Amino acid sequence: MYAVIAGGGKVGRAIASDLLEDGHQVTIIEQIPERTEGLQRLYDLLVIRGDATDVKYLQQARPERADVFVATTRNDDVNYVSCQLATITFGVDRVLSRVNSPRNEELFQAMGIEAVSTTTLISRLIREQATVGELIHLYTLRAGEVNLVEIDVPHDFASYRRNVAQLELPQESVLVCVFRGEDTVIPRGDTFLAPGDQVIALTTPELETALRGAILDPSAPDRPHP
Repeated sequence: MYAVIAGGGKVGRAIASDLLEDGHQVTIIEQIPERTEGLQRLYDLLVIRGDATDVKYLQQARPERADVFVATTRNDDVNYVSCQLATITFGVDRVLSRVNSPRNEELFQAMGIEAVSTTTLISRLIREQATVGELIHLYTLRAGEVNLVEIDVPHDFASYRRNVAQLELPQESVLVCVFRGEDTVIPRGDTFLAPGDQVIALTTPELETALRGAILDPSAPDRPHP
């Protein structure tokens, strides 16, 4: 299988690593020079330095040969445009995208783009050739559907600093991991969250709003851990 990935950050790199390990061919399109150099040092793949929304850089990746195109950047506009180009201009049959804002999922799906929100989900969709609908069943518990949620702590929360034990999380919610720059942190009670963190959590659909509020309320006091 041949996959073209737009974005060589944490998500794109993890997906590429999974696919290469399984013996597939991968090309990554990435704008940031430091990332492209790092990818070339770490992996045996083609890395194109450029903008995935620019046809001339997409052409270099030969997406017309691709079995799948995956957009993984943290910018939904970039992901949407690059997916449109892959579908309309290059005729890629299967297009997947990371969607950073849940309110954009409907827009992506209306274009026939399989919209997902985490590294693990995207990797499994490609490797197991599952559909989004099939994968949802893997995250269903007997008590009902469970949502895998991404929550970004805004960079402008300058004074935000509290540990997991200080958060008043809904009872049926759990923090799975925290992406911090290039690092992945498995949260414990004494793990501090900070501006710029991306928190991955599991909760029920009914409690998603309460979970986001517990983590993102900037007015909540930084209570000392008892």
